[in-house]
Amino acid sequence: MTENPFFTASTLAYELPPFAEIRPAHYLPAFERGMAEQLAEIAAITADPAPATVENTLVALECSGALLRRVRGVFDNHSSADTTPEVDRIDAEISPRLAAHRDAIHLDAALFARVEELHSRRAELDLDPESLRLLERRYTAFVRAGARLGAEQQARLRGINAELATAASEFRQNVSADSQARALVLDSAEQLAGLSPDAIAAAAENGRALGREGTYVLSLKNFSNQTELASLTDRSVRERLLTASLGRAAGTNGPLAIRMSALRAERARLLGYDTHAAYVVADETAGTVEAVDALLARLVPPAVANARREAAELAKVAAADGVEEIAAHDWAYYSEQVRQSSYQVDAAALRPYFELERVLRDGVFFAANLAYGVSFTERPDLVGYHPDVRVFEVFDADGSALGLFLGDFHARASKRGGAWMDELVTQSELLGQRPVVYNNLNIAKPAPGEPALLSWDEVRTLFHEFGHALHGLFSDVRFPYFAGTAVPRDFVEFPSQVNEMWMVWPEVLANYARHHATGEPLPAELVGRIEAAESFGQGFRTVEYLAAALLDWAWHTLPEGQEVADAEEFEAAALAKAGLAVAAVPPRYRTTYFGHIFAGGYSAGYYAYIWSEVLDADTVEWFKDGGRSVRESGEVFRRELLARGDSRDALDPARGGVGRPPPPPPRGARRGLLSRAPRPGGGGRAAGPAWIRVERRPGLSGLRARRRPECPGGRAGAGSGRGRPGRRSAARPRPGPRTAAP
Repeated sequence: MTENPFFTASTLAYELPPFAEIRPAHYLPAFERGMAEQLAEIAAITADPAPATVENTLVALECSGALLRRVRGVFDNHSSADTTPEVDRIDAEISPRLAAHRDAIHLDAALFARVEELHSRRAELDLDPESLRLLERRYTAFVRAGARLGAEQQARLRGINAELATAASEFRQNVSADSQARALVLDSAEQLAGLSPDAIAAAAENGRALGREGTYVLSLKNFSNQTELASLTDRSVRERLLTASLGRAAGTNGPLAIRMSALRAERARLLGYDTHAAYVVADETAGTVEAVDALLARLVPPAVANARREAAELAKVAAADGVEEIAAHDWAYYSEQVRQSSYQVDAAALRPYFELERVLRDGVFFAANLAYGVSFTERPDLVGYHPDVRVFEVFDADGSALGLFLGDFHARASKRGGAWMDELVTQSELLGQRPVVYNNLNIAKPAPGEPALLSWDEVRTLFHEFGHALHGLFSDVRFPYFAGTAVPRDFVEFPSQVNEMWMVWPEVLANYARHHATGEPLPAELVGRIEAAESFGQGFRTVEYLAAALLDWAWHTLPEGQEVADAEEFEAAALAKAGLAVAAVPPRYRTTYFGHIFAGGYSAGYYAYIWSEVLDADTVEWFKDGGRSVRESGEVFRRELLARGDSRDALDPARGGVGRPPPPPPRGARRGLLSRAPRPGGGGRAAGPAWIRVERRPGLSGLRARRRPECPGGRAGAGSGRGRPGRRSAARPRPGPRTAAP
């Protein structure tokens, strides 16, 4: 297939993939040639008679797999954001083959011997810090992938990895198919009473888009408690909606979850760990199972107590409607009633102030300019992967080109639920590439000519995901292995959670929160009430999150050989044991649609969101410190953290620069649970949050222009990095994209 657009590097700006030319038929040939090319490149590394060096081994490994990274980046996005039955079939076929390809690299004895020999001499190699870290991290990755196992163990490991890859693809497709099948179809607008007029119109538009003209369709979001539950006045409709959500893929994914959990436990034992959780956290900032256990156990009792207090308040309001006992499908609705009566905050009345275009340009982009000096120019001449996708060129404060940002904001039947960020091209000095990143959200698409109005939570999600995008856009590392969001899973949510602060930053909020029809600003007194109302419901939100986190933990702390007969029974027992069996508060994700952990990268890692909160909270406080301008603080945050990726240990700056470790998570005060834990060793805020170190890098303006690609063949030979080439390349398994707040 000589016309395959993946076979050569894109000539478009920033190597944006030529989406107008790409067809599903191009994927398999590109995957097959890409894997063959990379294996040939690996063979050339191991056949080199010269002694191993960083350049002829590690740098050569970084440069390998250009074609495979190009096709993998586009395919992963296609299969998540705009899938088709054909793409699903390709995913099912290629997933185990990619797992086998990763194993072929990591279990290559000759390649590992070169890496191991370099690692044994690392103290005498006089390497620069990033090269030394590349050597250490690559060595660790090989060991954790089984490079030291015997032949028989490696053979079993290959089988496990292939089976897990197949199961993850099946799990993901089952959730997608059943979520579509269970969408709630209603015959009249009256059944949607309580929803805002724009939300009702969007449901009608959704019905038309799905070929159900004249109906009103509520498609399911990826989490349990659907957002419409807060507004629907018809209790029976609420019950039908939640029942549909909670029952997704129950008949298919329960057995898959059991099998995947058992395979992960077996693999962990092969690699020398007691459980899959122990294997995962050993390479995260948490470090040990005990540390995560302590975190979660500390939060459960006060969170449940808080939720029970909220339930008592809800019961008083519900009694007036003749509801004797609050059910799960009632909680969000009566919480909204309490917010309206106690705080005078009406969620539906807020929506007209949050029009998507204005929130994006005058909120999200405005905040990025305020803090970092960057600007955005839409490029309608550049084609995205779907007609809904918009492409923006990003410029640095000095006017130099920085990268591309793609925004895909609307829901559609072909897109999986939730919100996420990922990369099509990863920044790398070595490869001479600038980043191309994208955000995917699932905002209901309005009728033609009507504005897309957002809920308060959707505004937060937009800011959150853009925080991930900035992490990718601001990357400034040599090796793609370290670029952007290639940081530990329990650290990656920290920058995105920090970016949420801009949604309520007074200067930013005043700039974007205006009525879409009248232009009137959001009343100042209402802002205060919104923030006060946010405190009510923290018990519910924390319990539903902790239930999911502990469910993940329960599945992945199972030792090898411990059998599970039924997924639903296991789930119920796990929640009861954790003290989280609160019938009216279902987990944010139940086992059978918990894609984060069974089809993504958060297995034994869903605790990451709350683990990152302490750093997030520290940094928000630091930004508010009046000793610097927002722009000065933004430059430090960008230079010291966002630009550095994984090129240094996530927590090393705290030990090496500030002179003390970060305070122990979580900052429970934010959730109304715990008082603020003092910093170990004392010290005030002046020293800065945990990510600052004394060392200072030069300003970023013009930095990339002074560097040249170093891979053989330059730009064309290097290819494009994928997300975290480690996350998306053949060299490491795919943990999944960065997702929205839990």
